[in-house]
Amino acid sequence: MTTPTNGARVVDPAGVLFGIVLPVLAAAAGVVLTYVLEPRLPDEIATHWSGDSPDGYMSPVASAWTVAALVVVVGGGCCAIAALAQAQLMTRRVMLIVGLAVVGLMVAAQITTVVEQLDASAATDSPLPVSGIVSGVVAGAVAGLIGASRLRDQRVRSVATEPPPASLPRRAVDLPVSDQVGMSAGGLLATGLAVTAPAALVCWLAGAWWPLWIYVPIVVLGVALLQFRLVVDADGIRVQNMGMSAIEYGTDEVLSARVVEIRPFQDFGGWGLKRKGPGNYGVVTRTGPAVLVTFANGDRLTVTTPRADEIAGALNSLADRRPARP
Repeated sequence: MTTPTNGARVVDPAGVLFGIVLPVLAAAAGVVLTYVLEPRLPDEIATHWSGDSPDGYMSPVASAWTVAALVVVVGGGCCAIAALAQAQLMTRRVMLIVGLAVVGLMVAAQITTVVEQLDASAATDSPLPVSGIVSGVVAGAVAGLIGASRLRDQRVRSVATEPPPASLPRRAVDLPVSDQVGMSAGGLLATGLAVTAPAALVCWLAGAWWPLWIYVPIVVLGVALLQFRLVVDADGIRVQNMGMSAIEYGTDEVLSARVVEIRPFQDFGGWGLKRKGPGNYGVVTRTGPAVLVTFANGDRLTVTTPRADEIAGALNSLADRRPARP
């Protein structure tokens, strides 16, 4: 039996601010700046480069509106998912970080392009604004991290009314129980280098290194998504990523916790935070024991950890202590 919690939000206010309002304001800023500086710009400005040489031109105003549309549609489209309060929290956070990094890239490229061509008689010698683009990616990613830290899990919560089955393990442990789940630091470094090396080779062959400065932050984000921390305390169970809770359930929601054996690719189709059907999540980073927790709303969470028996016993014991409900 479950007791539903009503009044759940449909929209996350922080997601609206960072995922919708911020991209629109950033797009508008590029357009406004271009109109203000238009009298000091040539009739056409460089808008596309082959290597380090410009090979595409457009009027300043047309370029500004084109970039603004791309910012809203592409970057804003990614960010807007953050506003959907009932969507999976980590998905919302990742899309916000990626989306704002894209917004930062495009807006910075537009603004830097305009500023560097002020008072120029022609755009033929305009350099590619690499430093501005990289700065925009970094600034966008930082804004995304700040916004992601403000997002909250707005899902509907259901409270369990019965204790876990007596056949499941119980264990008295010192709380909190914390376990680093995922690749080791060496494994993360090796993965990052393996993914970056082909891109570096392509840049070397092309004689242009600037794409690597955009690619590397993306690799860092991707590698960061492979490292998790599992925390169990008197309040519940949390899976943290990048210092933020990606999945969180209270002890009053726990129906049962058991130990299972998991093979990441066979059981969940890969490593990392995975979803296998509605409400069935897995944080699977190794083959072997895992704790499988079932919750009152029907959700299931599987986390691979060598401490699965200890964590399952602690969760069942915590669930036994909650007050009885009718």
